[in-house]
Amino acid sequence: MSKSKVTLPIDLALQGGGAHGAFTWGVLDRLLDERRLVVAGISGTSAGAFNAVALASGLMQGSRQAAQAQLRTVWEGVARISAWAAPAQTAHEWIDYAWGRWWAGSWGAAAPSSNLSPYQFNPLNLNPLRGLLTEAIDFDAVRRNDRMGLFIATTHVRSGNLHVFRNADITVDVVLASACLPLLFQAVDIHGEAYWDGGFAGNPSLEPLVTESEADDLLLIQINPRQRSQVPTDTRDIQERINEITFNTSLLKELRSITLLKQVVAMSEPRLVGSRGAYLFRRMQALRVHRIEGDHRLAELGAGSKTDTRAHSLARLHRLGVEAADAWLRQHGSALGHHATVDVVAEFGVGTVQGAPPSRPSTTPASSPASSPPRRPLQK
Repeated sequence: MSKSKVTLPIDLALQGGGAHGAFTWGVLDRLLDERRLVVAGISGTSAGAFNAVALASGLMQGSRQAAQAQLRTVWEGVARISAWAAPAQTAHEWIDYAWGRWWAGSWGAAAPSSNLSPYQFNPLNLNPLRGLLTEAIDFDAVRRNDRMGLFIATTHVRSGNLHVFRNADITVDVVLASACLPLLFQAVDIHGEAYWDGGFAGNPSLEPLVTESEADDLLLIQINPRQRSQVPTDTRDIQERINEITFNTSLLKELRSITLLKQVVAMSEPRLVGSRGAYLFRRMQALRVHRIEGDHRLAELGAGSKTDTRAHSLARLHRLGVEAADAWLRQHGSALGHHATVDVVAEFGVGTVQGAPPSRPSTTPASSPASSPPRRPLQK
């Protein structure tokens, strides 16, 4: 555990990815041991939204240990309800069943079950996660939260647009909407509007962290693999890769937008960057992006692990998350507050392809603490 008395505000962007959210739980568990790191903002989607509200609720109880305990309560609760609902005997099998019917329907299979929607096979709209969240999370405390910005991404069904709910508006329905798989659960109604899983539109959304938080260090916890070492050839692997690409697309778009703005800032005249009307330019200049990812650790577990909510599987994912965070802190922890550890220009700049060398070397200088503009503090 870090003993430093100097604190550093950071933002956390928590991606969704089913049971792999337990990997993020492990990462957060380890980060909470670093007392110099103070969470200024959290953006979460789907399983990332579960982790976000658990972390915020725990911190509002007054200690990092409370936040760690709250995270554990939520994920142990997920394991306890893994035997919910027919026709399958476990949540693993149930979600696998639902996803399987989705893909069967997409590819035109003639199985009768592929014609059933959640409005037909689950007319009472049962969702065991509602009881878990209601019991485990103090949503009144989450809404009173004045220590950090909290942003939960959902997809507005009628328009297809991203809708981000903020601190005072976050309820159990908002979190369930952020994790609402359309072929498994009925759309969640919030103030007369229907919402689906936020992963379709923002997984997670980075924009509110960039524009509304005080921190210049943004740490992304990415659990959907960016790359695969081999081209998938069997049906299940192909479907899984399609799923990974789909739920990474919105994140890649936001990272490319950040990259473009950073490139524009690097080419702009200093007087423009420093002008009163160029707040976003100054934010881009100061922003330092970091990433902890599941990469090969999660890829090697196979597609089924995303839907395996059994206790031993979640414990393994948690352990992998702790190990990944610990390794990242040893290698990159000293960069926090000083420079980025993800070269967004090289990875996401115009003309670059992930997995291939950048078309030209990046000329964007790393941001330094001295370049960070004054920010309105969120924490009290």
